[in-house]
Amino acid sequence: MEMALISEHSARISFAAALRVELVERAQKYAQAEELPHCLSYGEAPTLCFAPYEDGSRHGNFLQRSYTAMLANPAWIKRLGKVHTQGWRSLPKTDRGRWMELDACTSSDALLMNVFCYPGVSRDGGILALLGAEPGATLCFGYKARVPLANGRFDRTEVDLRLGGLLIEAKLTEHDFQSARKDVVLAYRDFAEVFDWQELSQTEDQYLSYQLLRNVLAAYALQCSFCVLVDVRRPDLVDAWYAVMKCVKSVELRTRLRIATWQEVAQVAPPKLRAFLSTKYGIVD
Repeated sequence: MEMALISEHSARISFAAALRVELVERAQKYAQAEELPHCLSYGEAPTLCFAPYEDGSRHGNFLQRSYTAMLANPAWIKRLGKVHTQGWRSLPKTDRGRWMELDACTSSDALLMNVFCYPGVSRDGGILALLGAEPGATLCFGYKARVPLANGRFDRTEVDLRLGGLLIEAKLTEHDFQSARKDVVLAYRDFAEVFDWQELSQTEDQYLSYQLLRNVLAAYALQCSFCVLVDVRRPDLVDAWYAVMKCVKSVELRTRLRIATWQEVAQVAPPKLRAFLSTKYGIVD
């Protein structure tokens, strides 16, 4: 069991690393072609980060129409202010004083905002129908889900996006869905009721795919649907999702759980957004 999990972990790192290399290469070509301010991080496997224009009117990591919409929404602007935790030591100094997480070309949050902040997407039937969301739903990035714990308190789990009655977890080059100690997971009030815990992927002292487990628990507690968004170039993340989903006891809850790919999103996206996703991310329909 332990050896199998080690092998799976190695495969995930390999898929993640390959996609990261591709995205950095694409971002370099895109930045040079568009003459966008950018830099590479230090180290053997550098990441490219875009910097906003000095007047704040443009940011190379975002499609212009999406970025303009972000600037008009105070909550979305706040999301752009997530500080890059490794920026102070892995990136050159900047006049801004610090780099932000969403400056990185590999940021799944930036990709998520590029798509859902694009004008009309939250009203259009294509992407929403794919994900099972209702048209006109309010978007809340970094939603605090308040998942109930057994002690009566709440874990203020941050979900990447709440779209009406739909919770979305977005992934791109992250190695996996993280792991957590078993005592942390067992502290959730509904854990044993929702999952066949013996069948979950686990080591002696940890449960794997912790982010998926807590997001399913959030969907259960809030009576919401949940969708994980991944890239088809990450079959390891797809496998991890199905390994969790098969352990959900309730048939009714399973009907509210789904997976979709960025490639499927691109197929039903507006033409300019689709072209941007193809050029910058290699997400083709």
